[in-house]
Amino acid sequence: MSIKSENGDILAPNSQRVFVFLMFFVCLFDFADRAVFAVLAQTIKTELLLTDLQLGLLQGLAFAFLYSMLGLPLARVAERKSRVTIMAVCTAVWSAATLFCGFATSFSHLAIGRIGVGVGEAGFIPTVNSMVGDRFKRNQRASVMGLIMLGTPAGILTGSLVGGYFAEAFDWRYAFYILGAAGLIVALVVYIVIREPSRGLADGSPPSLSPPPDFPAFLKALRSKPSLMLIIAGGSTAGFGMTSISQFLAVFLARTYDMPVREAAVFYGFTSAAFLTIGLMIGSFGTDFLAKRDERWPAWGAAIGLTIAPFFYFAAFNVHNIFLATILLIIAGSMLLIFYAPTSGMIQNLLQPRMRATGAAMFAMLYTMIGSGLGPTFIGGVSDLMATVAFDGDFHASCPGGVALAGANASAAAACLEASALGIQRALNVAVCIFFAAALLYFLASRKIRDDFYTEGKSETVAV
Repeated sequence: MSIKSENGDILAPNSQRVFVFLMFFVCLFDFADRAVFAVLAQTIKTELLLTDLQLGLLQGLAFAFLYSMLGLPLARVAERKSRVTIMAVCTAVWSAATLFCGFATSFSHLAIGRIGVGVGEAGFIPTVNSMVGDRFKRNQRASVMGLIMLGTPAGILTGSLVGGYFAEAFDWRYAFYILGAAGLIVALVVYIVIREPSRGLADGSPPSLSPPPDFPAFLKALRSKPSLMLIIAGGSTAGFGMTSISQFLAVFLARTYDMPVREAAVFYGFTSAAFLTIGLMIGSFGTDFLAKRDERWPAWGAAIGLTIAPFFYFAAFNVHNIFLATILLIIAGSMLLIFYAPTSGMIQNLLQPRMRATGAAMFAMLYTMIGSGLGPTFIGGVSDLMATVAFDGDFHASCPGGVALAGANASAAAACLEASALGIQRALNVAVCIFFAAALLYFLASRKIRDDFYTEGKSETVAV
């Protein structure tokens, strides 16, 4: 099928493949810039003498606050203006901020860089969701989003390997320089190559010059669809546990198994890439296939995966064999990630074309604030608390940066390392319990979803 774009060009199959390919690379650098900080967190903590709470803030609220606040305004712009331009500019902003992180010499410098990364990345989710909704039919959207979101495991693997290599061979700062510069190149290519699609043609809607529904109309439509509210709430809740794990998994591996940064980065990168790929593919293609028989399967699939995942995480965080832990982490992560692509697809399918960017941004805002913002911050705080409880004495005074003071004896050094490892292990065990609540929200959404789907010609609650 071919679709006409707003400027009159034809979006033929080749153009569709180019779009998916380039959006994959944008997604890759989106997550590479996050992963490189995660794998270098222990090295940065030691060099700059940070606490786990400060690491959590850098990976959480510093990144998430403006990300979540800017997502909706950018989405409203995307309903009216060129989404391609927004995508290119945002990619350039977060890449420049990543490059800036390489020059940081303090917590405050890193916080500024991480805020910049969040500002740029706020534009990715609403714009890519909106363009996918206009380019592809309803029963293809989860699958296409799954293909684009394969940039997530590829990006995490890229960020992990680049970060681990440069931290051990040269200096951790070079990893930020290289990824930031490469992202700037991708931003330029997106701006030159991708064309803006017409809004609504994949649903059979004629091009419209009328303004999109205003934000109060979006909120009214949101309130009229109980399944949509439950899906956004479920995905945001799942994001709390998922982001907590992803941002501290490399730290957990380094501490628990006494790994050097490069080895921990390799385990983190390949483990994350494996479960992200498996989970995204099962969640996108599997639920799209099953939805042909019953349209509730995307919600059911998410609920099932989120119910199974915690049990494998509990096992993975409490075994003492790295290879068994890796297998368990891959199974757990695969079950967890089933929810992600169907969530994007369901949000698109429940909203009319000129509300989709706003719907994706609403999900991204809550997912980021609850997941990326509160999750890592919560884990960092709980980890510090648990380490303090496990340590015989004043942990923060005796173990700045999680390691013993210079000149301390071997037993003191071992006590610091053991308390740090126990702290992060116990914090992660707490975090995964949130998946049960997320599973319940998706199950409740499945009971209403068939009544709420958007169909061309169906009466919608909007006001223009």
